[in-house]
Amino acid sequence: MTRLYTFSLLGLASTAIAGQDAFQTKCSQFADKINLPNVKVNFAEYVQGGTNLSLPDNAASCSASYQAVSVDLCRVAMAISTSNSSQITLEAWFPREYKGRFLSTGNGGLSGCIQYYDLAYTAQLGFATVGANNGHNGTSGEPFYHHPEVLRDFAYRSVHTGVVIGKELTKKFYEEGFNKSYYLGCSTGGRQGWKSIQKYPNDFDGVVAGAPAINFINLLSWSAHFFPITGSPSSDTYLSTAEWKVVHEEIIRQCDAIDGAKDGIIEDPDLCHPIMETLICAPSAKNTSSCLSRAQVHTVQQVLSPLNGLNGTQLYPRMQPGSEILTAPIMYNGQPFKYSNDWWKYVVYENPSWSGENWTVKDAAAALAQNPYNIQTWEGDLSLFQKSGGKVLHYHGLQDQLISSEDSKWYYSHVAETMNLPPTSLDEFYRFFTISGMGHCGGGDGAYGIGQGLSTYAGSDPDDNVLMAMVKWVEQGVAPEAVRGTRFVDGPGSKAEYRRKHCRYPRRNVFNGPGNYTDENAWECV
Repeated sequence: MTRLYTFSLLGLASTAIAGQDAFQTKCSQFADKINLPNVKVNFAEYVQGGTNLSLPDNAASCSASYQAVSVDLCRVAMAISTSNSSQITLEAWFPREYKGRFLSTGNGGLSGCIQYYDLAYTAQLGFATVGANNGHNGTSGEPFYHHPEVLRDFAYRSVHTGVVIGKELTKKFYEEGFNKSYYLGCSTGGRQGWKSIQKYPNDFDGVVAGAPAINFINLLSWSAHFFPITGSPSSDTYLSTAEWKVVHEEIIRQCDAIDGAKDGIIEDPDLCHPIMETLICAPSAKNTSSCLSRAQVHTVQQVLSPLNGLNGTQLYPRMQPGSEILTAPIMYNGQPFKYSNDWWKYVVYENPSWSGENWTVKDAAAALAQNPYNIQTWEGDLSLFQKSGGKVLHYHGLQDQLISSEDSKWYYSHVAETMNLPPTSLDEFYRFFTISGMGHCGGGDGAYGIGQGLSTYAGSDPDDNVLMAMVKWVEQGVAPEAVRGTRFVDGPGSKAEYRRKHCRYPRRNVFNGPGNYTDENAWECV
């Protein structure tokens, strides 16, 4: 019996080695089998699981010189011409343990950075996955300057081109091809997902779009308008990071318990309309470390107000209250916001000497009138995507420091009104989840780990993982009723401090008890 068992193990080992050799051989020979128009293959290489993959060609501003890869895969890198004056860099990662699914990743900011962490994450889950550089390298908007085709790639063409080529490569690499196609992206990646739904409704069976940069032009105007409000650090309207902490603590004091639990998190910012005059320093105050001047209070009030255009039309909603500590170093730091600055310099005015220090709502109007390639991504009619059988899971953190979660609520209402559908009907193909205590695409004070990437991974169970929840919805017809988030004790990979089920909009979370707020069963979506 012992000898038979030993031979069985040897047989399994031999089979594994043979399989490994076959996979590696297929990978090394794959570049020669790619013969597609406008596609130049740079290399195809086998990457062993456990490798810390060096990325020497990645732009320095992308801040990623290495990527940990946990599973065996074939990495294919190529350049694809998109016009006579533009091209994208595309990578396809084909895992050995393939699950029969194709997936495209997205990008962030104005960036031309392949999000290698998303390629690693989705390949780890068995997807044949692609990611592109959005038609340029690095995080600056300068490549758009006098290059409309590069801008076109950024607006919509990069992702779609990657999908078309990626699907062809997947069918060439795996004999079985693929059964379903998916998308995963956040921020600009969220906008790219929505642009795909609106412009190419047959590209994906399932789209996971987080914190989307939709209403794109007005988002950049909103980001630009904070500097004129706060002024520079020497201005009497400016608040330091410490003073924004005072503001945050007062907002939490006024709004935290509205949901029934004092946990330092605002479950539904829609119910939070803080009275900031409570922070004005009294004339007799000797210690002013916990209060503000009248000018500073006015700054806070303006920051927490919508952005209106020249004719009073609302361009963008308010920043949701509760995000102050995360936002202060980025948006309220006494400097023009970089991405907004670049957009007006290199796209709107094509004037590299233009400065966001002089931004006004007239600049907002000029940008919106331009709207190159309909980059606004604000179409409300999703009927073609609905008819294709596609599903979309839209999520947004309610502590987002870069894109107000209220813009996602605006868009949901826009779709409902345009399609004349109530939430019960939208639920058949479009579900939106608000994630309390989540910052921009992750992080924050709450149960933000919903499995949208490596940094928020809490397991592959569909209850804990939005991507696998989408797979279950598409392939089994079981739609997610809630999104379960994890609050980590010491960051991703550490044990769970608690979990919380986040509600499907327009429902909101209420703490009913009994027990502690860390008990997920003590909360109810109403």
